[in-house]
Amino acid sequence: MVKLNKIYTRTGDGGETGLVDGSRAPKHDARFAAIGDVDEANSAIGVARLHVGGEADAMLGRIQNELFDLGADLATPGEDFAPTGMSLRIVASQIERLEREIDAMNEGLAPLRSFILPGGDPGAAHLHLARATVRRAERSAVAAASVHALNPLALRYLNRLSDHLFTLCRVLNDGGTRDVLWRPGATRGD
Repeated sequence: MVKLNKIYTRTGDGGETGLVDGSRAPKHDARFAAIGDVDEANSAIGVARLHVGGEADAMLGRIQNELFDLGADLATPGEDFAPTGMSLRIVASQIERLEREIDAMNEGLAPLRSFILPGGDPGAAHLHLARATVRRAERSAVAAASVHALNPLALRYLNRLSDHLFTLCRVLNDGGTRDVLWRPGATRGD
């Protein structure tokens, strides 16, 4: 368990921050952009949880915990992506669970007739924002992976998570009946 006695350390005042192995890197490093975007996505999911309940809240709670693990994964240098007692790594079973949840949620949804605009139920609207933030986190992680060795399963997790959140948005919108559909060119005559 993590124990923090003091919130500020002053160690980052010079523009660097620490990685899991104790090494330091500049705060503008691509790795930290990805970690920051993951943190922002986690925060957006936290806001969405204020508007959902039941199994949706349980799923999002698991995801929030995994996103913290994913941030630690991204902050762990090296090319050995196996989890250990000292390093958190995203593993295949976490991605497989997301896929099972997507498949189960999708069973009760009507097929898409159009692209969906963010909106509908308040929980779904907040999750659409979280989904878009997850997509940015994925882009940032892919950019960081072009510079640093990153766990490919962490990248796959982010990709699958945006699909999961999209599907959950549809579930929250009364099984898709309250989805806000895109009407291409609908306002051209206005």
